[in-house]
Amino acid sequence: MKKEVHATGNGVKIAFSGEVKKENIVKMVENCATGACECMSDKTKEKIRDMQVRGEDGAVELELTGDVAKDEIEAALKRSKVLK
Repeated sequence: MKKEVHATGNGVKIAFSGEVKKENIVKMVENCATGACECMSDKTKEKIRDMQVRGEDGAVELELTGDVAKDEIEAALKRSKVLK
């Protein structure tokens, strides 16, 4: 799976391609929203106002809206157990 993280004007966008299933990205977002993951600090989670998943298996996009930095999200992606 390939992950490309880009800063946007209102947050961060992550493009997943290759061996990626949309349901896994949705699960990752749900875990994050409910506090069931440990991939990012509570401080970082508090900065995120909205999370949107778009696309389909093989090409999924996750857009995070809020005052989050690209490096914070890249670090969280490396720790995610869903993406292993």
